[in-house]
Amino acid sequence: MIEIAQLLVFGVVLGGIIALGAVGVSLLFGILRFAHFAHGDMMTLGAYIAFFFAATLGLPLYFAFPIAIVATIAIAVAIDQVLYRRLRRTAPVILLFSSFGMALILRSVVEMIFGPDTVVYDNAIRLPWTVAGLRIKPDHVVILAGTALLVAALHLFLRHTRTGKAMRAMADDPDLARVSGINTERVIVWTWVIGGGLAAAAGMFLALDTRLVPLMGWHILLPVFAAAILGGIGNPYGAILGGLAIGIATELSTLILPPVYKPAVAFLVIVAMLIWRPTGLFAGR
Repeated sequence: MIEIAQLLVFGVVLGGIIALGAVGVSLLFGILRFAHFAHGDMMTLGAYIAFFFAATLGLPLYFAFPIAIVATIAIAVAIDQVLYRRLRRTAPVILLFSSFGMALILRSVVEMIFGPDTVVYDNAIRLPWTVAGLRIKPDHVVILAGTALLVAALHLFLRHTRTGKAMRAMADDPDLARVSGINTERVIVWTWVIGGGLAAAAGMFLALDTRLVPLMGWHILLPVFAAAILGGIGNPYGAILGGLAIGIATELSTLILPPVYKPAVAFLVIVAMLIWRPTGLFAGR
Protein backbone atom coordinates (compact mmCIF):
# COMPACT_ATOMS: atom_id res chain seq x y z
CA MET A 1 0.00 0.00 0.00
CA ILE A 2 2.87 2.37 0.75
CA GLU A 3 4.28 1.72 -2.72
CA ILE A 4 0.92 2.49 -4.35
CA ALA A 5 0.50 5.64 -2.28
CA GLN A 6 4.02 6.75 -3.24
CA LEU A 7 3.23 6.23 -6.92
CA LEU A 8 0.02 8.22 -6.47
CA VAL A 9 2.06 11.13 -5.11
CA PHE A 10 4.39 10.97 -8.11
CA GLY A 11 1.38 10.63 -10.41
CA VAL A 12 -0.35 13.73 -9.03
CA VAL A 13 2.86 15.76 -9.46
CA LEU A 14 3.31 14.55 -13.04
CA GLY A 15 -0.40 14.99 -13.69
CA GLY A 16 -0.28 18.61 -12.59
CA ILE A 17 2.55 19.30 -15.03
CA ILE A 18 0.71 17.54 -17.87
CA ALA A 19 -2.50 19.38 -16.99
CA LEU A 20 -0.89 22.81 -17.41
CA GLY A 21 0.35 21.86 -20.86
CA ALA A 22 -2.96 20.25 -21.81
CA VAL A 23 -4.98 23.34 -20.85
CA GLY A 24 -2.94 25.43 -23.29
CA VAL A 25 -3.37 22.86 -26.07
CA SER A 26 -7.10 22.62 -25.38
CA LEU A 27 -7.65 26.39 -25.37
CA LEU A 28 -5.69 26.87 -28.59
CA PHE A 29 -7.64 24.11 -30.32
CA GLY A 30 -10.97 25.34 -29.01
CA ILE A 31 -10.45 28.89 -30.27
CA LEU A 32 -8.09 28.55 -33.24
CA ARG A 33 -9.24 25.09 -34.38
CA PHE A 34 -5.83 23.54 -34.91
CA ALA A 35 -3.54 21.24 -32.93
CA HIS A 36 -0.44 23.18 -31.89
CA PHE A 37 2.32 20.60 -32.11
CA ALA A 38 4.95 23.16 -31.11
CA HIS A 39 3.43 23.40 -27.64
CA GLY A 40 5.86 20.88 -26.17
CA ASP A 41 8.84 22.81 -27.47
CA MET A 42 7.26 25.99 -26.12
CA MET A 43 7.44 24.29 -22.73
CA THR A 44 11.11 23.53 -23.33
CA LEU A 45 11.78 27.13 -24.31
CA GLY A 46 10.21 28.45 -21.11
CA ALA A 47 12.26 26.05 -19.01
CA TYR A 48 15.52 27.07 -20.67
CA ILE A 49 14.76 30.79 -20.41
CA ALA A 50 14.36 30.27 -16.65
CA PHE A 51 17.64 28.33 -16.66
CA PHE A 52 19.38 31.27 -18.35
CA PHE A 53 18.26 33.72 -15.69
CA ALA A 54 18.84 31.30 -12.80
CA ALA A 55 22.12 29.59 -13.74
CA THR A 56 23.76 32.19 -16.00
CA LEU A 57 22.68 35.44 -14.33
CA GLY A 58 22.40 33.96 -10.84
CA LEU A 59 18.83 35.04 -10.11
CA PRO A 60 16.80 33.02 -7.57
CA LEU A 61 14.27 30.70 -9.14
CA TYR A 62 11.33 32.67 -7.70
CA PHE A 63 12.57 35.64 -9.78
CA ALA A 64 13.65 33.63 -12.82
CA PHE A 65 10.34 31.78 -13.19
CA PRO A 66 8.05 34.85 -13.60
CA ILE A 67 10.54 36.46 -15.99
CA ALA A 68 10.62 33.26 -18.08
CA ILE A 69 6.82 33.15 -18.18
CA VAL A 70 6.61 36.74 -19.44
CA ALA A 71 9.35 36.10 -22.03
CA THR A 72 7.65 32.93 -23.29
CA ILE A 73 4.33 34.75 -23.57
CA ALA A 74 5.98 37.47 -25.66
CA ILE A 75 7.55 34.85 -27.95
CA ALA A 76 4.25 32.95 -28.31
CA VAL A 77 2.34 36.11 -29.26
CA ALA A 78 5.10 37.13 -31.69
CA ILE A 79 5.02 33.70 -33.38
CA ASP A 80 1.27 33.96 -33.80
CA GLN A 81 1.41 37.47 -35.25
CA VAL A 82 4.29 36.72 -37.61
CA LEU A 83 3.37 33.20 -38.76
CA TYR A 84 0.04 31.74 -37.69
CA ARG A 85 -2.01 34.89 -38.25
CA ARG A 86 -1.17 34.77 -41.96
CA LEU A 87 -2.37 31.17 -42.22
CA ARG A 88 -5.64 31.27 -40.26
CA ARG A 89 -7.82 31.47 -43.35
CA THR A 90 -6.07 28.52 -44.99
CA ALA A 91 -6.87 24.86 -44.49
CA PRO A 92 -6.30 23.63 -40.91
CA VAL A 93 -3.73 21.13 -42.16
CA ILE A 94 -1.52 24.07 -43.24
CA LEU A 95 -1.52 25.41 -39.69
CA LEU A 96 -0.82 21.91 -38.42
CA PHE A 97 2.28 21.49 -40.58
CA SER A 98 3.47 25.01 -39.79
CA SER A 99 3.32 24.15 -36.08
CA PHE A 100 5.53 21.11 -36.79
CA GLY A 101 8.02 23.42 -38.48
CA MET A 102 7.89 25.86 -35.57
CA ALA A 103 8.56 22.99 -33.16
CA LEU A 104 11.74 22.11 -35.05
CA ILE A 105 12.81 25.76 -35.08
CA LEU A 106 12.30 26.22 -31.33
CA ARG A 107 14.11 22.98 -30.54
CA SER A 108 17.03 23.89 -32.77
CA VAL A 109 17.32 27.35 -31.24
CA VAL A 110 17.45 25.84 -27.75
CA GLU A 111 20.13 23.35 -28.80
CA MET A 112 22.23 26.01 -30.52
CA ILE A 113 22.14 28.35 -27.52
CA PHE A 114 22.29 25.91 -24.60
CA GLY A 115 23.73 22.78 -26.21
CA PRO A 116 22.39 19.22 -26.27
CA ASP A 117 23.65 18.22 -22.80
CA THR A 118 21.45 17.63 -19.78
CA VAL A 119 21.53 20.42 -17.20
CA VAL A 120 19.78 21.25 -13.91
CA TYR A 121 18.62 24.47 -12.31
CA ASP A 122 20.96 24.03 -9.35
CA ASN A 123 23.13 21.30 -7.83
CA ALA A 124 21.85 21.70 -4.27
CA ILE A 125 20.81 18.44 -2.65
CA ARG A 126 17.37 18.74 -1.04
CA LEU A 127 16.52 15.63 0.96
CA PRO A 128 12.89 14.49 0.73
CA TRP A 129 10.56 14.74 3.67
CA THR A 130 9.04 11.58 5.13
CA VAL A 131 5.32 11.89 5.85
CA ALA A 132 3.43 8.76 6.93
CA GLY A 133 6.05 6.64 5.22
CA LEU A 134 5.88 8.63 1.96
CA ARG A 135 8.87 10.45 0.50
CA ILE A 136 7.89 13.95 -0.61
CA LYS A 137 10.46 16.21 -2.25
CA PRO A 138 10.34 19.95 -1.50
CA ASP A 139 10.22 20.52 -5.27
CA HIS A 140 7.00 18.50 -5.42
CA VAL A 141 5.35 20.88 -2.96
CA VAL A 142 6.43 23.83 -5.09
CA ILE A 143 5.07 22.18 -8.25
CA LEU A 144 1.72 21.29 -6.72
CA ALA A 145 1.30 24.71 -5.08
CA GLY A 146 2.23 26.50 -8.31
CA THR A 147 -0.11 24.32 -10.36
CA ALA A 148 -3.02 24.89 -7.96
CA LEU A 149 -2.42 28.64 -8.01
CA LEU A 150 -2.33 28.80 -11.82
CA VAL A 151 -5.44 26.64 -12.19
CA ALA A 152 -7.33 28.82 -9.69
CA ALA A 153 -6.23 31.98 -11.51
CA LEU A 154 -7.32 30.51 -14.84
CA HIS A 155 -10.73 29.59 -13.43
CA LEU A 156 -11.29 33.11 -12.08
CA PHE A 157 -10.17 34.60 -15.39
CA LEU A 158 -12.47 32.44 -17.55
CA ARG A 159 -15.50 32.79 -15.27
CA HIS A 160 -15.32 36.35 -13.96
CA THR A 161 -13.71 38.56 -16.62
CA ARG A 162 -15.13 39.90 -19.87
CA THR A 163 -12.19 38.53 -21.83
CA GLY A 164 -12.59 35.10 -20.27
CA LYS A 165 -16.27 35.01 -21.13
CA ALA A 166 -15.45 36.15 -24.68
CA MET A 167 -12.95 33.30 -24.97
CA ARG A 168 -15.58 30.77 -23.89
CA ALA A 169 -18.06 32.24 -26.37
CA MET A 170 -15.57 32.11 -29.21
CA ALA A 171 -14.70 28.51 -28.36
CA ASP A 172 -18.40 27.60 -28.62
CA ASP A 173 -19.08 29.43 -31.91
CA PRO A 174 -16.45 31.78 -33.42
CA ASP A 175 -18.77 33.11 -36.15
CA LEU A 176 -21.55 33.95 -33.70
CA ALA A 177 -19.02 35.56 -31.36
CA ARG A 178 -17.71 37.71 -34.21
CA VAL A 179 -21.23 38.78 -35.22
CA SER A 180 -22.03 39.59 -31.59
CA GLY A 181 -19.28 42.22 -31.58
CA ILE A 182 -16.54 40.31 -29.80
CA ASN A 183 -13.06 41.42 -30.79
CA THR A 184 -11.84 38.04 -31.98
CA GLU A 185 -8.26 39.17 -32.63
CA ARG A 186 -7.99 40.37 -29.04
CA VAL A 187 -9.36 37.05 -27.84
CA ILE A 188 -6.79 35.18 -29.94
CA VAL A 189 -3.95 37.24 -28.46
CA TRP A 190 -5.20 36.48 -24.95
CA THR A 191 -5.39 32.79 -25.87
CA TRP A 192 -1.72 32.84 -26.78
CA VAL A 193 -0.91 34.74 -23.60
CA ILE A 194 -2.55 32.06 -21.48
CA GLY A 195 -1.25 29.17 -23.59
CA GLY A 196 2.31 30.49 -23.62
CA GLY A 197 2.30 31.26 -19.91
CA LEU A 198 0.98 27.83 -18.93
CA ALA A 199 3.43 26.13 -21.31
CA ALA A 200 6.34 27.98 -19.70
CA ALA A 201 5.13 27.05 -16.21
CA ALA A 202 4.68 23.39 -17.20
CA GLY A 203 8.16 23.27 -18.74
CA MET A 204 9.77 24.84 -15.68
CA PHE A 205 7.96 22.48 -13.30
CA LEU A 206 8.95 19.49 -15.44
CA ALA A 207 12.59 20.61 -15.39
CA LEU A 208 12.38 21.17 -11.63
CA ASP A 209 11.04 17.66 -11.16
CA THR A 210 13.54 16.03 -13.53
CA ARG A 211 16.24 17.75 -15.61
CA LEU A 212 16.52 20.04 -18.61
CA VAL A 213 17.15 18.49 -22.01
CA PRO A 214 16.18 19.95 -25.42
CA LEU A 215 13.87 17.00 -26.16
CA MET A 216 11.94 17.20 -22.88
CA GLY A 217 8.99 19.04 -24.45
CA TRP A 218 8.79 16.64 -27.37
CA HIS A 219 8.78 13.65 -25.01
CA ILE A 220 5.88 14.99 -22.94
CA LEU A 221 3.84 16.15 -25.94
CA LEU A 222 2.05 12.79 -26.30
CA PRO A 223 0.82 12.74 -22.66
CA VAL A 224 -0.25 16.39 -23.02
CA PHE A 225 -2.37 15.62 -26.08
CA ALA A 226 -3.68 12.45 -24.43
CA ALA A 227 -4.86 14.54 -21.48
CA ALA A 228 -6.52 17.09 -23.76
CA ILE A 229 -8.31 14.35 -25.72
CA LEU A 230 -9.33 12.48 -22.57
CA GLY A 231 -10.85 15.60 -21.03
CA GLY A 232 -12.48 16.71 -24.27
CA ILE A 233 -10.40 18.77 -26.67
CA GLY A 234 -11.39 22.41 -26.31
CA ASN A 235 -12.47 21.98 -22.68
CA PRO A 236 -9.82 23.44 -20.30
CA TYR A 237 -11.46 21.97 -17.19
CA GLY A 238 -11.54 18.56 -18.78
CA ALA A 239 -7.87 18.95 -19.69
CA ILE A 240 -7.00 19.48 -16.02
CA LEU A 241 -8.75 16.28 -14.96
CA GLY A 242 -7.33 14.48 -17.99
CA GLY A 243 -3.81 15.54 -17.04
CA LEU A 244 -4.21 14.20 -13.50
CA ALA A 245 -5.65 10.94 -14.84
CA ILE A 246 -2.79 10.47 -17.32
CA GLY A 247 -0.15 11.28 -14.71
CA ILE A 248 -1.55 8.86 -12.16
CA ALA A 249 -2.10 6.11 -14.74
CA THR A 250 1.44 6.56 -16.06
CA GLU A 251 3.01 6.14 -12.63
CA LEU A 252 0.75 3.26 -11.55
CA SER A 253 1.62 1.41 -14.75
CA THR A 254 5.09 0.73 -13.28
CA LEU A 255 3.46 -1.74 -10.88
CA ILE A 256 3.01 -4.18 -13.76
CA LEU A 257 5.24 -2.80 -16.55
CA PRO A 258 8.86 -1.63 -16.74
CA PRO A 259 9.24 2.18 -16.52
CA VAL A 260 10.33 2.28 -20.17
CA TYR A 261 6.70 1.61 -21.16
CA LYS A 262 5.35 4.76 -19.48
CA PRO A 263 4.83 6.64 -22.79
CA ALA A 264 2.74 3.72 -24.05
CA VAL A 265 0.09 4.52 -21.43
CA ALA A 266 -0.66 7.90 -23.00
CA PHE A 267 -0.73 6.32 -26.46
CA LEU A 268 -3.20 3.65 -25.33
CA VAL A 269 -5.42 6.33 -23.76
CA ILE A 270 -5.53 8.26 -27.05
CA VAL A 271 -6.40 5.15 -29.06
CA ALA A 272 -9.06 4.02 -26.58
CA MET A 273 -10.70 7.46 -26.41
CA LEU A 274 -10.75 7.88 -30.18
CA ILE A 275 -12.48 4.52 -30.51
CA TRP A 276 -14.86 4.73 -27.56
CA ARG A 277 -15.65 8.46 -27.17
CA PRO A 278 -13.88 10.75 -29.69
CA THR A 279 -15.35 13.89 -28.07
CA GLY A 280 -13.69 13.08 -24.74
CA LEU A 281 -15.20 12.48 -21.32
CA PHE A 282 -16.55 16.02 -21.09
CA ALA A 283 -17.91 16.21 -24.63
CA GLY A 284 -15.39 18.64 -26.10
CA ARG A 285 -15.32 19.42 -29.78
